[in-house]
This record gives sequence, structure tokens and C-alpha cells, in this order.
Amino acid sequence: MLAPTARPSSLPESLWQALAAASPDAGAAMHAGVPLARDLDVEVAVIGSGYSGLAAAYALQKRGVGCAVLDANPVGWGASGRNGGVVSSKFRLSFPTIDQVHGLDTAKRMHRLAHEGVRVVESLVDEFGLARARFEHTGSLRCAHTERALAAICAEADWVRTKLGDTSMSVLSRAEVERETGSKGFAGGVLSADAGTILPLEYVRGLARGMTLRGVPIYESTPVLQMHRAPGDRHVTLSTPGGTVRAKQVIVATNAYSDLTPATSPYQRELVPFRSAMIATERLPADLDARLMVERRSYTETRRMMKWFRKVDGRMLFGGRDAFGKEGQMTGFDALQRAMVALFPALAGVRVAYRWSGYVGMTFNSLPHVGRSDDATTFCLGYNGAGVAMASLLGQHAAALALGETPELSLLGAPGLRPVPFHSLRAPGVRLVAAWYQFLDAVGA
Repeated sequence: MLAPTARPSSLPESLWQALAAASPDAGAAMHAGVPLARDLDVEVAVIGSGYSGLAAAYALQKRGVGCAVLDANPVGWGASGRNGGVVSSKFRLSFPTIDQVHGLDTAKRMHRLAHEGVRVVESLVDEFGLARARFEHTGSLRCAHTERALAAICAEADWVRTKLGDTSMSVLSRAEVERETGSKGFAGGVLSADAGTILPLEYVRGLARGMTLRGVPIYESTPVLQMHRAPGDRHVTLSTPGGTVRAKQVIVATNAYSDLTPATSPYQRELVPFRSAMIATERLPADLDARLMVERRSYTETRRMMKWFRKVDGRMLFGGRDAFGKEGQMTGFDALQRAMVALFPALAGVRVAYRWSGYVGMTFNSLPHVGRSDDATTFCLGYNGAGVAMASLLGQHAAALALGETPELSLLGAPGLRPVPFHSLRAPGVRLVAAWYQFLDAVGA
């Protein structure tokens, strides 16, 4: 199963949840989200309390526009509370590819948007005083698994430096990558300095707490079951189990979890949800902790079925997107542990303490989409695995669109819903493509 269909009421037992619960002021860090239990009239209703939805609410509140946030689950239940906490300045589609297809001017605009996302996260962390989220602007290192892959990413870095004037990328040798990561499995790498890491659940909860303190209501356990607009009516009516919401504008910010409720399920056709799994070890022995990932960055590799890793709380966190089957099944987690030990043999005897997974919203063109599905409904989705920064930015742009403004979106602006072709075949299609990618990675192609 490649799409979420259930609606559990509690968050997954992840490292992020454990760190939040262990904090001395864990209770104070929570926001006062409750289910909707009355009818409500607002200017804008936001569906989804992840990064996108809360960023939209933030932008609306800053403009003095009344809004309310509705979510079928607790804040942080979806991808915003499950992801790896990587704050990146990139898209899945590379900037040279964007240039080849759309021209250099477009590549420059997209480059600005990507880096603007990092600035937005920095700004929100500062404005709301989110020290608990532990944002660190330490960069991201892309590690090449072969000499051929190293040549490709070095060429890309040179292009970005030459054509876009971006001097934040630098090449690291095999020895430098080994010294920094503690792994002999890489031929070298490219460091992107304008990136960072964050505790994702603390970040989204901090945003929710901040918005609640500013008077924006957040209604958890409030699935929107139906959206209806009568002919000639200026308002959209949203039906929930506890009450009806009337709004002049609606923002749908449910991404890969759009099919949890009937009202937002049409937006799932924009996406191919792809399960991503993560494991976190027990705290590492002091000697290992001192040798692995000494610069506290995030790390990715260049295989098609990419793995990524970072160190958090003295533990190795290791993730990947080739985890198929239902949530909670051990198959994907066991494969991740084998991949982790292959790169870091010293971890062979280290116990895995946490396992969890979630869904990534992949799009057909490998770019996020933000736009209008009609004159009363705006959507933002499809972050392709790089959503911490981009969702924090595009949620604000979705709010601007809902108010009739025209933000600079370049290729991210969607002229309406664009369903993935042959969407009903997405599950076997994803498995087939993934199997092919795994084969190519195995033979070093």
C-alpha cells in the first residue's frame, strides 16, 4: 500500500516524539489544540496543520485576516512531525536541468526561491523563539557513492557557481568525506553551506503554539468531511464532525495525506505518495560518537534510491525511500539497517531504538505545486522530500494567492489541479520504477 488510508489519533513512536516528551518543559511546549465543537465563520479556512498550513495561517494573521486551521489529527502527526529535519536549498529537479528545459532566467528565479525557503525557516525560528527546535545552519554534504557520481555532482556544483553565482558549494575529497563522516564508502562529495538541520516535530509544534498565542484557532481531530459551495454563494461550507465552517477562501495544505478525508482526496491525484522510513540507534558509545559525522550536518548519498543520515542526540539517524509495504512492517526498517551497517560497519552491534515512517508527496514534474483549484480554493503540495524549507515558504505564498496577490512562483505556480497520468496505477508503477532504480544502483550504473 503506497497511500495513507487510516487516521490514527496518536503520533508515531519516533525519536522526535521521544525527545519532545523527555524535555523538562514538554507540557508547556504543547499548544492548546482541541476539536471543533461549534459552527464557525472565518475569512479563510486552512486545512492541514503542518508546515504549509501553519505558514499560511502565519501570513494571513500578519495581514490581519481572520483564519482557522483544521486538521484530522494532532499537529505534527503527518510529514511535518516525521521527516528527517533537513532544511535544504534545493529541489528534486537540479538547476542545470531547469536551465536546459526552461532557460537560465528561470533557473535563477528557482534558485532564489530555494534559498528563500532556508531564510524563511531561520526567520520563523527567530521570530517565535523556537530554541527547542535546535535549528543549526551547518550545511548539507552530498556524498558520491562512485567516481562517476562524484564527477556528475562536481560538474553540477561548478555550473551553479559559474551560471548562478552561488559560492556556497564546495568539493570535498574522498579523504575529507571519510574524515567528516567516518565512512569509507564514498568517493568524495559536494558541500552545500546554505542548508541546515532542525528537530521537525518541535518546529511544527512551536509554530502551532505561536499561532495559538496570536489568536489563530487550531482545531485538531477535526477532519473536513465535505466541502460545498452553493451556486451564487460567496462562501465555501466545510462539514466536520463537530461543526460547520463557512469561509470565503479555503487553503488545502494536506500534501501526501490528502486522502485521509473525502473533502481533500481529489488533491491526492496530484501526487504519488512514497513511503519513507527512518531508524535511529541507541546513543552511540563515546568513541563512535567522536568519529561519526563530526560537523553535525545532514548527509545524503547519490544513489537513485537515496539514503540520508545525520546524528541527533548522540544517535545515528538513517533514512531512505525504498520502504514498501504497510506502516510498521519490519521489511523496510531491516533493509535500512543493513544499508547503514554497509556504510558504517562499526554500527553492526549498535541497537536500533526507534523505527518510524511516513509519506513523501512526489509530483510528476519533480517540483512543488501551489495554485488555485477554483476561485475560492488554493492548494500547496508536492515537496518531493524537501519540504521543511519549501513548505514554510509556499504556505505563505498560498495565503497570498488566496487573498488575490501575485507572488513570484516561477515554475512552482500551478494553473489548477494537474492529476498524475494513470494515477490508479501509481502503486505498481512506483514499485516497478523503484526496482529498476535499485538494480541500477546495485550494478553501479
